[in-house]
Amino acid sequence: MTLDETDRAILNRMQDDLPLTTHPYAAIATELGISENELLSRLTRMKDERVITRFGPFFDAAAMGGAFCLCAMAVPPENFETVLTKVNAHPEVAHNYERTHRLNMWFVLATETPEGIEATAEAIERETGIEVLCFPKLQEFFIGFRVAA
Repeated sequence: MTLDETDRAILNRMQDDLPLTTHPYAAIATELGISENELLSRLTRMKDERVITRFGPFFDAAAMGGAFCLCAMAVPPENFETVLTKVNAHPEVAHNYERTHRLNMWFVLATETPEGIEATAEAIERETGIEVLCFPKLQEFFIGFRVAA
């Protein structure tokens, strides 16, 4: 897929805060000089064509009483897809990465309570027979990650 200047403007703008209005997409469309329908259509097309894979907010889980935790597993390569399916079936799994390392599966757990991290990790261990290593956050850094389109 080739991105035109409007697609790039949309991607760059959508990385900023959404307006706190009843119609945030209409407000952004107005900023960009396009209709709300065109904005939504272009976002849908870019998602369907996997230019973008996810669009959503980042929440401060700890401030809401929950927790995040980075986890890793050493999954035998021949079982990777099976384990991946089991891990990703848990709604607490925020995202999952494959790495070329002994610890080849890394994922983030996001739970409603701090105790949910241990409970979910234990459930994954029971289902897969593979140890889940948990690396809790010791300090938070805000990096303001943006990707220019």
